[in-house]
Amino acid sequence: MSTVDTAELERQERLRRHESDAPSSPVMRFGPDQPLRLDGGSSIAPWQIAYQTYGTLNEARTNAILICHALTGDQHVANDHPVTGKPGWWTTMVGPGRPIDTDRFYVICANVLGGCMGTTGPASTNPQTGRAFGLDFPVVTIRDMVRAQAMLVSALGIDTLFSVVGGSMGGMQVLQWAADYPARVFSAIAIATSHRHSSQNIAFHEVGRQAVMADPDWRSGRYMEDGVNPKKGLAVARMAAHITYMSDASLHAKFGRNLQDRERLTFGFDADFQIESYLRHQGMSFVDRFDANSYLYVTRAMDYFDLAADHGGVLAQVFRGSKTRFCVVSFTSDWLFPTSESRAVVHALNAAGASVSFVEIDTDRGHDSFLLDIPEQYRIVRGFLTGAARQRGIPGPASAVAGE
Repeated sequence: MSTVDTAELERQERLRRHESDAPSSPVMRFGPDQPLRLDGGSSIAPWQIAYQTYGTLNEARTNAILICHALTGDQHVANDHPVTGKPGWWTTMVGPGRPIDTDRFYVICANVLGGCMGTTGPASTNPQTGRAFGLDFPVVTIRDMVRAQAMLVSALGIDTLFSVVGGSMGGMQVLQWAADYPARVFSAIAIATSHRHSSQNIAFHEVGRQAVMADPDWRSGRYMEDGVNPKKGLAVARMAAHITYMSDASLHAKFGRNLQDRERLTFGFDADFQIESYLRHQGMSFVDRFDANSYLYVTRAMDYFDLAADHGGVLAQVFRGSKTRFCVVSFTSDWLFPTSESRAVVHALNAAGASVSFVEIDTDRGHDSFLLDIPEQYRIVRGFLTGAARQRGIPGPASAVAGE
């Protein structure tokens, strides 16, 4: 065992604080009599889910929107992050006057099952051993994540969600919600996503997982007990993944072949190019807010996602008879979840007789476009929610009603 890294213990303690009632993130706890049953055949009890809310639930409880986060996101969608201090990951979309208007809607965002920001996951304490679960934590699926969210929504006293919204892995959760709880989802917005994970994307995830597990400090998932952290492996995993979130055009426009703080090549292996320095920064900043084992689990959940698997491979059967109103959005330069995958979902929804709108947005900013300042995306989301709210009888914000 190596000498304990005090700084690393402090970092782990910051993450562990999200297992308790941290003021920055409410936690809903479920006791031994409320087990969470998993697709793998096991169950978890007791367990908890951390979440954030914004806005006010109306008296009829009809204006709740659930935001589902992507792989490396968390519940801090529209507030400053308690670990990094940075603004929430979707403040351009969620907030007063934003497309998902918290003056009008009650917004919920929960940390996914298997995550590391307060919801039960591999960094949580195993009640049977008194130490972190590590790899003793059961492998979870997107359906398990949604099942946990459904129990949270019920515990909050909400029967039906006005909308479920998310991009990438969040979009997978949106589709799973609509498939498993059609009567509880009035509308759904799935952005830059797919009904199943492709072999290429599984391959990218496997590279990332192997990078984590090849780090000597991973220690078969027991690194917390030794006060170490597989930072290098997790950073490499993040670097490789981040490349897939961008497009060749966006990388070229942002970095080209520009050198980093130098006028000529060093003929060595330091970060000569700006893109190298950028990726290294992305990798090292990521390890300060994310648990390595959670990365293994959440990527695995995405890999297992195949919405039509239980329906003979016929996706239309998943949504047969659905009354949910759907909006599907893709981006022309997204090669991680290309438009063809969104079209497959749209075709299945049409075949099932569901109400669906589809928009492909022309942009060169790649998969991460859904997180960026894309005015057309804002107009689409705002317009869809406005129309759906009108159909459900949800009044506009006070300022709109007053004509301000």
